[in-house]
Amino acid sequence: MTTSIARDSYILTLSCTDRVGIVAAVTGHLARIDGFILDSQQYADLDAGTFFLRLEFKPAGEGFPASLDELRDGFAPIAREFDLDWELLPSSHTPRLLIAVSKGSHCLNDLLHRWKTGNLPIDVAGVVSNHPDLRDLSEWHGVPYHHLPVDPERREDQEAEMLSIFRSSGSDYLVLARYMQVLSPRLVDQLAGKCINIHHSFLPSFKGARPYLKAHDRGVKLIGATAHFVTSDLDEGPIIEQDVERVDHRANEQELAQIGRDIEARVLARAVRWTAERRVFLNGARTIVFR
Repeated sequence: MTTSIARDSYILTLSCTDRVGIVAAVTGHLARIDGFILDSQQYADLDAGTFFLRLEFKPAGEGFPASLDELRDGFAPIAREFDLDWELLPSSHTPRLLIAVSKGSHCLNDLLHRWKTGNLPIDVAGVVSNHPDLRDLSEWHGVPYHHLPVDPERREDQEAEMLSIFRSSGSDYLVLARYMQVLSPRLVDQLAGKCINIHHSFLPSFKGARPYLKAHDRGVKLIGATAHFVTSDLDEGPIIEQDVERVDHRANEQELAQIGRDIEARVLARAVRWTAERRVFLNGARTIVFR
């Protein structure tokens, strides 16, 4: 059964070993099927020999395919010729997110507000937490809340339940919106490229509890936040987005923490938005982000 498509725009993303002719093959095919290019961004990593492309296009004539299956079938020979790792979806497609949180509400509240007001192109499948504190906030937004307490003796069972919720809800990404637990290597492996975390950018300095007090005591002049894909190397996964703000001696621990929470919320929102818009590509220990 073919899937009919409205006269929407579409996003093609691909990566492959770099070689001559990739862009010509893709854009030439679009021209032949009456596809009109709205936006095109590309990057060649010369060191790794890898090519990345994000291309948005729309129908511009009677030759444009009548179904998404037909549209994809037309690109399949090019994908085989250049051995592409590729995806083709309508621009209106929104990925589903499962959000994990502990007690801090700032990132969760920001994501839910942006989603509910139509300012973030996602669908929130639910919230999971090792604490009950943010149930009211989640359910006020109409989002299912799953309280999964962490028992150090049964951590594997808790993670298995989280993964079950992730899969049964049809989620595409797990977003750690200040989820103050370290995921096991087994869970990280199963969510490779599908798990996004946010943390303050003091790391690797000022580890552990009360990092803003430690930063204050050292007289830091910049504070910030980092959003990255989660890997088995704790807080060292490929970085998606970062931001900083300048501070001075007048800011105490509480004021630094408040500034830090604001930065964390907006950095995570950007990382989620760019991922949802299919602008983020994994490239080994780094990312390519077409902003």
